[in-house]
Amino acid sequence: MSVNRKSYFISQATMVNEGSQSLTNVLVEDGRIAKIDAEMSAPEGVEVIDAHGLHLLPGFIDDQVHFREPGLTAKADIGTESKAAVAGGTTSFMEMPNVKPPTVTIDLLEQKYAIGAEKSWANYSFYFGGTNDNVEEIKKVNPKNVCGVKVFMGSSTGNMLVDQEEALRGIFTHSPTIIATHCEDTPMIKEREAQWLEKFGEDIPAEEHPKIRFHEACYKSSSMAVKLAKETGARLHILHITTADELELFEPGPVKGKQITAEACTHHLWFSDKDYAEKGHYIKCNPAIKTQADRDAVRQALIDGRIDVVATDHAPHLEEEKHNPYFSAPAGLPQVQKSLNVLLDLVEQGVFTLEQVVEKMAHNVADLFEIDGRGYIREGYWADLVLVDLNKPHVDKKEDVLYKCGWSPWEGHEFTNTVIGTFVSGELKYYKGEFAEFTPGERLLFDR
Repeated sequence: MSVNRKSYFISQATMVNEGSQSLTNVLVEDGRIAKIDAEMSAPEGVEVIDAHGLHLLPGFIDDQVHFREPGLTAKADIGTESKAAVAGGTTSFMEMPNVKPPTVTIDLLEQKYAIGAEKSWANYSFYFGGTNDNVEEIKKVNPKNVCGVKVFMGSSTGNMLVDQEEALRGIFTHSPTIIATHCEDTPMIKEREAQWLEKFGEDIPAEEHPKIRFHEACYKSSSMAVKLAKETGARLHILHITTADELELFEPGPVKGKQITAEACTHHLWFSDKDYAEKGHYIKCNPAIKTQADRDAVRQALIDGRIDVVATDHAPHLEEEKHNPYFSAPAGLPQVQKSLNVLLDLVEQGVFTLEQVVEKMAHNVADLFEIDGRGYIREGYWADLVLVDLNKPHVDKKEDVLYKCGWSPWEGHEFTNTVIGTFVSGELKYYKGEFAEFTPGERLLFDR
């Protein structure tokens, strides 16, 4: 735990929280929100942050990132990527188990938590990875301090495919916490890969990617996961939905009380298959970015509540790898430094409201995972906060990229907004382009 935290008085911010906006002041003491009051004055000796003209949001809680540590640290590590996340307004993250070695034992999981405690700028949690033969280890997962169990029902980065129905049923039956799934049907994809290889050779054009990792492969796997969850009573969260077809699997409405929930990712909300012509393998990811009609349906599903949260699936690879031919160009793109900017641009475009973005990136994530004391701007809660200027454009430039991989899929795009400051557990870690001295974030705890 961090000690000797400073106190802050955030003055005259437009707070966006719990479905409304209001001009107010926020006092931060000992890492938490001590008071929210439009009329109060700054206590003597407290550092005042002038937020006039700025919007104050709860920090982005990203429920799906790949920070590549341990074992893949040429691409990224927990320190570099969490720092980039904080610069982008993300205050907490949940990181995936497909590293080297994969996080598939309790000992390996706790080793990752030790790295987080030493290196993470943001608050952190790590998923435990399911395999075809580790259900006994899954039973040992503590739901109070581990975000969830990740199951790759479709192969992606790493070698953690769970493709035996008996193993899946065992995980769904015995997991003591949320099961988060990557849903694509691998045999269907392998068949398409062979067909496209015969047609194009090794250098398949990037725009063919969504035809190989196609709608039916997503739906078949997602529908199987939903069926298993209903049969076993498992608490299921399906990650990165990309197709209009899958949306029928989910119920609209508030997230609280749902047994089955779903996530959308920023890149699937922004890009469509029309962008492969310009971006090529830079936007190659699994599941694939699909048609504009799919993208628009996923956007609408967020508004309707069929999809409950927004995340990034931040998945960095070296830039030179992205120039490889199709089969050796890795899938995944880095996003955490610009994810909030993307969502705020979509607000500017009229796709979402500010209140909807806050609900999907903070409130609902906290409710879905039952995170203790985070996700809202409430007195007594941890002060995970971000200040944004909606009227300060900036261009995404390579020299400003903080990811270890050194590139961004939005390079050259002018965002309509800028992140001004980020508080993590009450510490002002990023402000006006400068970072404070490093202090680690907190391990997320869950009220389950």
